[in-house]
Amino acid sequence: MTGRHEPATAHLRIRLRAINRALRAAVARQEARSAQLSRPDLAAYCVTADHVDVLLTQVEATAEGLPGAAVPEGAPATRTERAAEQGLRRLVASTGVTLPFDELAGRYRIDRAEQDAILLVAAPDIDRSYERVYAYLADDLNRRRPSIDLLMTVLGGTPAAAVAVRRMLGAAGRLRRCGLVRVDGDTLGLAPGLLELLLGAGGEAALIGGDPGEVDPPIALTPALPTGELARLADAMNSGRIDLLGLWQGTYPAQRDTALALAAHAGRPLRRLVPGPDDHGGGPASPGSGDAMGAWTGDAGDPATRPDGSAAFTTAVATAAAMNALLWIPMDDLLRDTAAEHGIAALLCRSRVPAILSGTTAWRPATVLSRRAYTERELNPPGAEDRRRSWTTALPDGDPKLIDDLSGRYRLTSDELGAVVAVARAEACFAGNGLPAPLADHLRPAAQVIARATTSGYARALRPRRTSEDLVLPPEQSRTLLEIVGAFRAWPRIADDWGFRRRTGDAGMKVLFTGEPGTGKTLSAEVVAGMLGLDLLIVDLSRIVSKWVGETEKNLEAVFGQAEEGHAVLFFDEADSLFGKRGDVKHGTDRYANLEVGYLLQRLESSSAMVILASNLRENIDAAFTRRFQFVVSFPRPGLEERRRLWRLAFPPEAPLADDVDLDALARLDMTGAAIVSAARDAALITASSETSETSETAETAETITMRAVVAGVVHQYQREARLLRPGELGAYASLVTVAGDGRRR
Repeated sequence: MTGRHEPATAHLRIRLRAINRALRAAVARQEARSAQLSRPDLAAYCVTADHVDVLLTQVEATAEGLPGAAVPEGAPATRTERAAEQGLRRLVASTGVTLPFDELAGRYRIDRAEQDAILLVAAPDIDRSYERVYAYLADDLNRRRPSIDLLMTVLGGTPAAAVAVRRMLGAAGRLRRCGLVRVDGDTLGLAPGLLELLLGAGGEAALIGGDPGEVDPPIALTPALPTGELARLADAMNSGRIDLLGLWQGTYPAQRDTALALAAHAGRPLRRLVPGPDDHGGGPASPGSGDAMGAWTGDAGDPATRPDGSAAFTTAVATAAAMNALLWIPMDDLLRDTAAEHGIAALLCRSRVPAILSGTTAWRPATVLSRRAYTERELNPPGAEDRRRSWTTALPDGDPKLIDDLSGRYRLTSDELGAVVAVARAEACFAGNGLPAPLADHLRPAAQVIARATTSGYARALRPRRTSEDLVLPPEQSRTLLEIVGAFRAWPRIADDWGFRRRTGDAGMKVLFTGEPGTGKTLSAEVVAGMLGLDLLIVDLSRIVSKWVGETEKNLEAVFGQAEEGHAVLFFDEADSLFGKRGDVKHGTDRYANLEVGYLLQRLESSSAMVILASNLRENIDAAFTRRFQFVVSFPRPGLEERRRLWRLAFPPEAPLADDVDLDALARLDMTGAAIVSAARDAALITASSETSETSETAETAETITMRAVVAGVVHQYQREARLLRPGELGAYASLVTVAGDGRRR
């Protein structure tokens, strides 16, 4: 605490010296004005002819001085004070401490005049003596607290500077927009915690206040409209030909990025409308706070409590007008509240501030459009070139090949892209132990972390751990899986650069895996997801399907949305239970079952995610799905060579496998990959649980997995499959089959 407290108070002492000089100057000006009055002692009770003459002279001087400088300069510091400040900054820089005013200036971009205003508001709480000085300047002993008039008197030495101070302290000024200075009646106060921060008593500048209407640009903008279209719209809004623009569809980040890019083309700031308590009600509301809709509890039919009279909405529009800003109104949340919707409509009808509406669903009230110059645009997902440009902006020194790979593999929003870069930099710093480390080595893992899907009640997110080395397939199927991966990566370039998106829309890859149980369909889906660096989202059919009409479709919509937002590969195992053939309507439930399949047809085609369906029988899948699959892979039962590789992979390197285990003999058995893995696991369990001595009081486990234990595991697997293992199938090891069978029966 001492390390932060002492520099803060030392800096406060330096800054207060300039404030004290400004107060002395203001007192001198007040004395000079009083001296012009013949009877200053009567000024509080009556106005004489001499008083009127003096007052008229003052107002004439004020009128003449108004066209002067529009920005207050604050209390000037002497050369000694500036040197003391710089010396103090150098002193604390080595300790990692930031001076409170410097922290405020960096966080809220406030200049020296605004810092002086904060000091004047804080001064009476530091020393009560300031109160009587303020009362003298106000010419009223009852007005001892700081006010806008007082700050105009102290910081505004000229009429023009006084007007600039009032503008600085207005509702659109940064101090009040950020909640650093608050108005209570005719007095000013500081945000809670700000005085403690200035005194070095702890706290963090970012937690003191905040401007909810300010839109911070992401690390790399990804607008959903072409640059030329943005420039034309910006020119139309600046000229007044258009004063209301609708940006519909797309994600929230895409809407925000497009609005930011449009404001940049127009050369204006962008303000977001955030409903909540206004400046008089305790400061601006933070985005997403519980007070966001607190202003809409009144009766919409009562003129005294109409939502269009909300101070929060009115202040937001007035602030945008004062700043010559474009007002951005995200409508998705507001449309959930009828009163808020009416309030927005009423304000847009009265105001002429250029505004941008956005949302996933278009909002077109006739009362608004009839009074505004309106146009709208639909936001399309960013194309391959747009994504490459965003990655290049975020990584100006990045490898072009790496950027092409990442932009083609991940469809990230600008927020997610910024998170990827931040995580990669943190990992690189950690890996280098504080020293610079190659960022490229950490970009792919960081992208996987950010793009990772979350587990929900309807699907389980699996992080792929098995690779192509764990997959044993015939050459044709292996090549097809590689083609699937390559096609998924190449699709953005084909869709955008080659123009196929106009023909096929934004649909992602759709794949069908068919084959007997245990032939590697689920493992192949995991391997494909791993090669793409994505999670595998496995649908839980028991939770998806509902007996209630419409619930199944709603659950499926949630799963598809989860896969698209989480950049995951969506996997339906036993897909024929959902994607089965439609039948004749003989019962009432048949109609709704057919509706579910019809919904799936539409949703499968429109989804931008990669979707993999697995089914034991291709014939069970409705024929209408066939044309929607870009790839259909049939998984046969493994042949002799595949089974030999599967047996080798079934036993981990750490497993104590005995020398007498004959994998060639085991490979002659007609078993699937899943059956082989199950038999190997059974053999390990039999070995670990068997007693080497029936007379020992403490059971001792065998040291190695022998051929006898493996054959016993195979027998167990055959019995689970209701198959009979003939001793002759194992040749020289036929006797082990008999022994294992007898042991199983006992």
